Amino acid sequence: MKNLVIVESPAKARTISKFLGSDYTVMASMGHVRDLPKSSLGFDPEDNFKPKYQVSRDKTKVIADLKKQIKKDTVIYLAADEDREGEAIAWHLIPALKIEKNPIKRIVFHEITKGAILEALENPREVDQHLVDAQQARRILDRAVGYKLSPLLWKKVRYGLSAGRVQSVAVRIIVEKEREIKAFNPEEFWKIKLDFENPNFRAELAKINGKITKVKNEKEAAVIRNSCEAGEYLLENIEEKESKRNPAAPFTTSTLQQEASRKAGFGVKQTMIVAQQLYEGGINIPDHIGGLITYMRTDSVNLSKTATDMAKEVIIKEYGKEYSLSKARAYKSKAKGAQEAHEAIRPVNLHLKPSDVHAFLDHSQYRLYSLIWKRTIATQMAQAVVANTTYKITAGKEEEYEFQAKGTKIVFAGFMKAYTEGSDDPEAALDNTEKFLPNVKKDTVLELENLETEQNFTKPPARYTEASLVKKMESEGIGRPSTYAPTISTIQARDYVIKTEDKKLAPAPIGEVVNDFLVEHFPDIVNLGFTAHIEEEFDDIADGKIAWQTVMQEFYGDFVKRVDEKQENAPRAKFAEARELGVDPKTDKKIFASTGRYGAFVQLGHKDDVDENGKEIKPKFASLAKDQSVDRITLEEALILLQLPKVLGCDENGDDVKVNIGRFGPYIQIKSEYFSLKIDNPYTVDLQRALEVVKEIREEKEKALLKDFPEAKIQLLIGRYGPYIKEGKKNFKLPKGLDEQDIKALSLEEVKDIIKNQPTSKGRRGAVKKTPAKKAATIKSRKNEDKKTTAKKSTAKK
Repeated sequence: MKNLVIVESPAKARTISKFLGSDYTVMASMGHVRDLPKSSLGFDPEDNFKPKYQVSRDKTKVIADLKKQIKKDTVIYLAADEDREGEAIAWHLIPALKIEKNPIKRIVFHEITKGAILEALENPREVDQHLVDAQQARRILDRAVGYKLSPLLWKKVRYGLSAGRVQSVAVRIIVEKEREIKAFNPEEFWKIKLDFENPNFRAELAKINGKITKVKNEKEAAVIRNSCEAGEYLLENIEEKESKRNPAAPFTTSTLQQEASRKAGFGVKQTMIVAQQLYEGGINIPDHIGGLITYMRTDSVNLSKTATDMAKEVIIKEYGKEYSLSKARAYKSKAKGAQEAHEAIRPVNLHLKPSDVHAFLDHSQYRLYSLIWKRTIATQMAQAVVANTTYKITAGKEEEYEFQAKGTKIVFAGFMKAYTEGSDDPEAALDNTEKFLPNVKKDTVLELENLETEQNFTKPPARYTEASLVKKMESEGIGRPSTYAPTISTIQARDYVIKTEDKKLAPAPIGEVVNDFLVEHFPDIVNLGFTAHIEEEFDDIADGKIAWQTVMQEFYGDFVKRVDEKQENAPRAKFAEARELGVDPKTDKKIFASTGRYGAFVQLGHKDDVDENGKEIKPKFASLAKDQSVDRITLEEALILLQLPKVLGCDENGDDVKVNIGRFGPYIQIKSEYFSLKIDNPYTVDLQRALEVVKEIREEKEKALLKDFPEAKIQLLIGRYGPYIKEGKKNFKLPKGLDEQDIKALSLEEVKDIIKNQPTSKGRRGAVKKTPAKKAATIKSRKNEDKKTTAKKSTAKK
């Protein structure tokens, strides 16, 4: 093969191969092919932080398949994404494939269209070592933080926990917001509203004696009511102003994630998955080959001249010339460290309207493509002109109160004809809608229909959504477009943060404990300014201003020294004090809610409780559900949790049938047998249903059991992935090629031999053992020999 083009994903490979002739083969690397080893630090601090990269175990076949396509004279085009991660993927492919002596060309493109791909092939470049180094610095520094801090958390907080440089800062942001909410003291205030008739409209109190003042309580509201009822209502002034509004900038990764959340209800991860599908193409649309949008990981708000020219053509055709601009509108990014040389997220072909592709996209793809198309078109449309009218009405015995009624009229819709940006504040969204006031002349005495006084309380700050957390991280310079979604997924996967029913992010109890421990002992690591500074240093590495090893040298020594000190000197993490919920009506014992090493729990009784004979009574514990918290759980909810473990009754043998919740979820227990309760509610399940579940599981086990050696505690079973050996809690592979009859005929000695000679994993050094295929052949051969011997003996007897 003359030319091999290596991209990241199979979908992209399929799309690009349609643009290229038979001289080109397009294959996928499936992302990174090399990484730091999982079982060790992965770099040598004594050798200038030299990384110890190795081909990932799951990429050995990918590498082998790629190598088959490479000859001495094959030209290799490394076509990974146009960002630091993509540059590193391209760089790692060279040693992994051992292609240093081949002609190598690095090509980049920000959209998957025929023109963009052909242009990229005509303008190859070298691998950008500065971008690679910036990615290496991030990977190695993050490995240092995770590898060194996680064991400390195991020792001082709880086993199995982990820390991450960006993730820990994200958790801190959420924890601090939660504490703001808890510390918030609502303040009472009153709204005074007037409803007029002939004509009908509503006004609200705005000023008292010419000053904007809050009405603090019912007493003050009553004074205003009495004064207003004693006077008249005069429309003293009409104020009219025209204002112009500009469209929001084209989409970046961050703003797309925010808007997809507001308008489509997408999570950050979902947005990126769908955007990737639109970028890579592979969607069968008549007369269109390639991707639908440009590259979706960008912090640039730039649009190319091609895009703005195309937008103008579409605007004139769809909306009219008056909605277009004489000169393209340009935007400047406010994000720290934005890559202005790149382009914003936009459709590759603006002539392809959402209605044109609706039939060929799934629901999520269509929603996201529509958002991107409308936003891009709106950026190049004329300003909207809005007329704001305010009626100022005097009221009160001394005319001391000013009420206001506000109306909004859209004089010229401009860009609003296509698109208006969403808001995280539902009330702010009303600003983009028209609110009409009836025609009333100045100095008219108005006729009151109703005076309403309404009690209100100030609201606490809102929790972050996934999208508003991205906005906060971006504004603080924490992370980059490629890291927002993985960061937010990671902190939820680690159970540091939970998503509430209304899709807000709240810290889990263990998240707060870990955060407090890190804030106390490693304030730099979870400091927003420090994290932003590190990101700036990565940018400097990418620009060739500093060496990545320098950044590591500045960070690593002091960091490791502090970790070692804390291993010896830091006390165990402080868990929150127990919160008393009330008294159990059955036992008269107190019930507490608290957080411990293994998560949040409720507790019935105290460790010092004794019975009437002075014998110690152990407290009873129950874990909180994921959507419950120590701060908000009620006594009633705790009593439900403390029902478990519960004896439902007895089975036919007189053994207790218990229900409980364990590490892997709810279960039923009969003596030493455990049965997973996957569907039923453990708090409401009855004895009859529990016995049905037990019967179903036992029947499944019987079907799965091929042979049992009870004296050796060994079973031959059929599982999800085929037959296997179970010895105690360990599972072992059976040689391939054995049918069910062969397996049932195995002796205990043969099974032990298979366990003893389990094949070693690929790539490990050591003694060569029989492969499963050879082992199966040996067993089959032995069985055949046994059959032949038996047949011979039978013939001899005859």
